[in-house]
Amino acid sequence: MPRSLLGGPGLLRAQRWELTPPDTAFGSPTAVRDALEKVDYLADQGVATALFCAVRLPQPLLLEGEAGVGKTEAAKALAAAYDTPLIRLQCYEGIDASEALYEWNFPRQLLTIKLAESSGRAMVSEDLFTREYLTTRPLLSAVEHPGPRPVVLLIDEVDRADDEFEAFLLELLAEGSVTIPEIGTLRARYPPIVILTSNRTRDLHDALKRRCLYHWIDYPDVKRAAEIIRRRVPEAGATIAEQVAGAVARMRTLDLQKPPGVAEAINWVAALNLLGIRELVGDDTGALSQTLGSVAKYREDLELIESKGPAWLAGKQ
Repeated sequence: MPRSLLGGPGLLRAQRWELTPPDTAFGSPTAVRDALEKVDYLADQGVATALFCAVRLPQPLLLEGEAGVGKTEAAKALAAAYDTPLIRLQCYEGIDASEALYEWNFPRQLLTIKLAESSGRAMVSEDLFTREYLTTRPLLSAVEHPGPRPVVLLIDEVDRADDEFEAFLLELLAEGSVTIPEIGTLRARYPPIVILTSNRTRDLHDALKRRCLYHWIDYPDVKRAAEIIRRRVPEAGATIAEQVAGAVARMRTLDLQKPPGVAEAINWVAALNLLGIRELVGDDTGALSQTLGSVAKYREDLELIESKGPAWLAGKQ
């Protein structure tokens, strides 16, 4: 599988927005990587390049990878580095427009009707379906953001939603606009920087992928994982960070239902540090049994890891 598919010129022409030009805060992928590092997100050049293109083209970016590799954190870090708000839409099965885009404020509409009746004022339906009666949800908030920079819109775990919701997103992804039947089409003055994430629990439709840049985030190597852990748990020592990074990499070679990612490694080091454990010792089962719940999420996974023994976990076997 290719790491990045950044789309062709035909797609870019179809998505050219005649709106406010994109900000030029990031001059290169390297500048993006350096800015992310300042907010403690260690990105490789591939991730930095994908985020750079998402900001400067602008074009939505689909980040895929196993759970816990840092997809959601990439969007959060980009917002922090770009000094702009993050708006997050958490997807789930059954999500629809009323949760994602807007819904009508029916209590307020009903109150307006009663007030009109009490005063003898005539009303028509158009009076009740105006912008003031809308309850804003994440997508509409991102489209209406006043600037001066676009927000980062995180559409998290889009693979948990259904095909109908994917189709609903296409207008926003392609044109930076949303349509409300009673009002019309609202176009973003500052099109949001859209980051979609997916754990690949199901395949996404080609129509959505065509509108996005694509990048696959893989597990980092042991050295990079140790650096990430130390950034997130600075009070932990280098030894435990390196040992845990190695142990988690070895766990991923086992037939686990849920292989641990970087997020679980960070949680494990935090738990070990809380208990005052500064090193994984090959003959000590205490640290193993007390804290493995930070990385293993199924009983069968716990038993399989424990069966390998503390020496294997500590890299001494």
